[in-house]
Amino acid sequence: MTCWRRLAAWNEAGVWEKLHVVLLKKLRSAKQLDWSRAVIDSSHVRAARRGPKAVPARSTERGRAASTTSWSTARASRSRCL
Repeated sequence: MTCWRRLAAWNEAGVWEKLHVVLLKKLRSAKQLDWSRAVIDSSHVRAARRGPKAVPARSTERGRAASTTSWSTARASRSRCL
């Protein structure tokens, strides 16, 4: 829990963003940045134009599926009550 709390606190305080900026400045000043192998994560870069609207996926099942997490039978029940 201590590690989780510290990571959460550092995240809230913006430590990771600040560290990223510091490291980029150091690499730029040392001319150590190699942009030939850079990758852009599309989840963080807004698209310039909107593409076609996605069509919602159709269900492949006719009805609701049976729950596999709460299946109750007399044999599987741990309760002593009948």
